[in-house]
Amino acid sequence: MSSENQPLDSLQDVRDIRKMMERSSRFTSLSGLSCVAAGVCALVGAWAAHRMIINYYGDSKEWTYSGHSFAGLKVNLLLLAGAVLAAALIGAFYFTWRKAKQQGEVLDNHISRRVFWSMAVPLVAGGLFVFGMLQYDEWRFVGPGCLVFYGLALVNAGKYTVADIRYLGYCEIVLGLLNILFIGYSLYYWALGFGVLHIIYGLIMWWKYERVKVS
Repeated sequence: MSSENQPLDSLQDVRDIRKMMERSSRFTSLSGLSCVAAGVCALVGAWAAHRMIINYYGDSKEWTYSGHSFAGLKVNLLLLAGAVLAAALIGAFYFTWRKAKQQGEVLDNHISRRVFWSMAVPLVAGGLFVFGMLQYDEWRFVGPGCLVFYGLALVNAGKYTVADIRYLGYCEIVLGLLNILFIGYSLYYWALGFGVLHIIYGLIMWWKYERVKVS
């Protein structure tokens, strides 16, 4: 081997070592398309929820969050939220599983378990907090609460995966705090945070980490 090729070979060795270290310490199988799929599900769910609310209140400017008739709307909205969450999780799992398969990796490893638990604790705490508010028919802060706790979960999980997830979490937290100042527009903030931001960050992640492999 000539001495002229040695610097190039050394540089390639450094890149290979760096890639191996990243794979051993970070969850790199997260697909940007999984974020896009979750964002699309969120936008469809927000549109459906908006239709439900408009059909219930009609032209009335006074929105009440209690009473026997509101109970039916509350159940329908909760069922819709559960369906959207299930669809988003299925899409996220499929695209992440596909990327892991392309990379020759498995999803069930110690790094993926770290990511799971890092997200699970804030999400479970946030879910219990939201259900506590719903128990007292306090709907005004459900949207901000979902955004803030979800953002905290992403920031926490960002220690074990790509940095873009952490920045997405910061944006979700900021949106949730802004939503408190404009409480009557929670559904729009919800659609922006869980829908539009997911799609934007998903496309950015796909462009940065997957585009070369797909093309």
